[in-house]
Amino acid sequence: MSITDFLTDLTNPDLAFLPKALAIAVMSSVVCGVVGCYVVLRGMAFIGDAVAHAVFPGLAVAFVLQGSLVLGGAVAGIATALLVAIFAQNRRVREDSLIGVFLVASFALGIVIISRAPGYAGSLQQFLFGSITGIPDEDLYVVGITGLVILGLVFLLHKELVSVSLDREMSRAVGLPVFWLDILLYVLVTLAVVISLQTIGNILVLALLITPAAAARLLTDQLGVMMLLAPLMGGGSALVGLYLSWSYDTPVGGTIVLVATALFLTAWLLAPRHGLLARRWRRDRGTVAIGTGGAISAPVDAGGGGVSA
Repeated sequence: MSITDFLTDLTNPDLAFLPKALAIAVMSSVVCGVVGCYVVLRGMAFIGDAVAHAVFPGLAVAFVLQGSLVLGGAVAGIATALLVAIFAQNRRVREDSLIGVFLVASFALGIVIISRAPGYAGSLQQFLFGSITGIPDEDLYVVGITGLVILGLVFLLHKELVSVSLDREMSRAVGLPVFWLDILLYVLVTLAVVISLQTIGNILVLALLITPAAAARLLTDQLGVMMLLAPLMGGGSALVGLYLSWSYDTPVGGTIVLVATALFLTAWLLAPRHGLLARRWRRDRGTVAIGTGGAISAPVDAGGGGVSA
């Protein structure tokens, strides 16, 4: 399918679900790209997976009661995030262990709840892998408003979130409310995950949160640039993924994730400073210089560090 045909389908009244799916996919990808930067900086990708599973019982309850999936998932995810943050204050049990406990329990509860609903198998597949059909109009407004709230909070508390993400103990020492900032970050991750579920699904949503941010991390050492690149790459992945999915009749969530993964692999290979080829070139150049008697007192490190004379 050509791009012109795709644009024609977007404006076709009989395919009204397609522009709604595109809008939600792009908006949620942009939000996930921004929030994912903090998750990547903090090295807590597992929390994204945990939250994706934690929202499942809320989705199941909302489905059974014919309520808002976004609201149901948000309530369940935030409740789980609060439990993790509270239990994590006891350093006897590590944060990742607590996340694992609540991850399994929440997902199991969701399975039990949704199994009581009619059409169990079809509903489960939609929750796990996403669907671009049947997106109600009100979800556009919910996703848009929720996304603006998330971005607004990130803008207001950017320095504090970065500080906690990079050094929790130092943040506590200078008087930052680490506990409440932890809860806020969990809540932001939860909301970002919930607004992404309908197009990409419960299983694959972690990729939307982590992959663009990880790719951006390879391309720059500046946090501001990273937080600009990540949402751009996430939104671009959603746009290209939906186009390819519509053209070749492939699952939309899986296609978006594959596009994002392709961007990550490209960055991993070709990034100008931290890419595989750039690091190998610097290493080979350092080896040649040493072998020819160059005045080098320290080798070039594998991470792309500078050369000291």
